[in-house]
Amino acid sequence: MGSCCTPDNSCSTTAETAAVAIAESTATVYAVSGMTCGHCRTAITQSVGALDGVISVDVDVNGGLVTVTTGGEPDDAAIAAAVDDAGYELTGRA
Repeated sequence: MGSCCTPDNSCSTTAETAAVAIAESTATVYAVSGMTCGHCRTAITQSVGALDGVISVDVDVNGGLVTVTTGGEPDDAAIAAAVDDAGYELTGRA
């Protein structure tokens, strides 16, 4: 007989924890110039994804957009610096 409940019947799971983290997150879309290919996507994803507080990074190369999901308010200056370090230019929020 299997159960997701712990011996004290608390029934907490990692899925519930993840859902709470996502619910408290903020997605911010930035306009980024200079992206042309999959390498650009990878470089920006790695650079921005390494920042503290960043949960996920979604890069739309064709649209020139980068969506950064953070646990709380994003640090625009740090994100701009990470994009710059990757060799691209963050031109502002989209």
